[in-house]
Order: sequence, then structure tokens, then C-alpha cells
Amino acid sequence: MLISLSSLNVPDTLKLDEPGLVRALQSGDDQVFAAVMNWYSGSLLRLAMSYVPSRAVAEEVVQETWMGVFEGIHRFESRSSFKTWLFRILTNRAKTRGIRESRYEPSGLSTASPDADEGPSLEESLFVAEGSRMGHWKDPPHDWEPDTPERVLLSKECRAAIKTAIENLPAMQRQVMTLRDIEGVSSEEVCNILEISETNQRVLLHRARTRVRRELNPYVHGKNT
Repeated sequence: MLISLSSLNVPDTLKLDEPGLVRALQSGDDQVFAAVMNWYSGSLLRLAMSYVPSRAVAEEVVQETWMGVFEGIHRFESRSSFKTWLFRILTNRAKTRGIRESRYEPSGLSTASPDADEGPSLEESLFVAEGSRMGHWKDPPHDWEPDTPERVLLSKECRAAIKTAIENLPAMQRQVMTLRDIEGVSSEEVCNILEISETNQRVLLHRARTRVRRELNPYVHGKNT
């Protein structure tokens, strides 16, 4: 995998594949380490917030994660991708902190039980099938492409509604959706990061998308329809 560090506030001439990135980190390259922190911290924060009760605590978890990376990078053996390894460090620390803060419950895996009552499910036909746009709606919200003042306002409302809908998801659903649909992590990597089965991952993701879609129906079909 080619990682362009030009987008990480590193000189345009510096481009590394993953082995090169790991070697740079293991050699103590402060510039690369700072660039990687800049690139991934937002993603780590979004995931951490699904485990702990506040943004402040989530930020502390992210800081602890980077300390873990700094201390453990010399032991990284590339048995998984660097990204998977990084997110595993985050989830382990976030779980511990979440339990301490009485937010995260290990029994959260039960949310993937096929027998759980999640309310009426939405038709699979509402979503794009497997492929590069998997999980996207076939009929996107009308208000995401503003071209009038009214649509600008509705677009802001829609984005706020999406944020709220995701934040209100059960913890495991939020974690899976954050990784898959926001961070673009593959199904296999999500299973490795969260230590869940492919079946659990698939069920959790479907239920998360269903809940969010249900909350956004007014924007998908038009608020006045």
C-alpha cells in the first residue's frame, strides 16, 4: 500500500509504502511520526468516542494510544497492516477506559444477536450492493448538494442529523459503522480490530445503517413529501 505523506504536511517528495513507513517509525523519524499522528488522530478520536462518555476522555485515550505506538513500534512485525495494529491499540485502551468510566460494556457483542429486537428492518434494496459504493443509499438525501440558500440550510440540518444518528447508535453498531462507513476500513480489518466474527460485523453494520437511514428518511425523500 502506497502512503503519500505529502498530504500529511510532509514534503511532497517523501512517499513511503507501508514497510517504508514502519521502518521510518522504527528508526525514530520524528517528522514521519508527527505526520502519521496528524493523519490518524481524527479517525482514532471518532472511534474512541464510541467507548467513552466524553470527548475529553476520548482525547486522553488517543494520547495514550500514541504513547503505546511510540513504545511498541519496535515490536511491530507486520502480521497485520499498520492501520489495523494502530486501531487495535486504540480499542484496547478505549475498552479499559470505558469500563472505568462505566460507559462500555463487554456484553455489547450481544447487540449482534439475530434474535434481538431492533424494530422493523429496512429493505436491502435501499442500499447499493457489494462494490466500491457498498453501503451507500441508492437514493441519496436531496439536500446534500446545496445550490440555493434553502438547500444550504437543509444540507446543514441533514449533516447534523447524520452526526446525531450515529452518536445515538448502540456502542458496537457505532464502532462498526465508524470504521466501515466513515474510515473506510475493510470488513476483514474491522473483524480483526474489534475481535468479532464476520457474521457479527455484517449484522451490526446492517442494523447501524438501518437505524441511521430511518432517522434520515425526511431528508432522503424530501422534508415536504
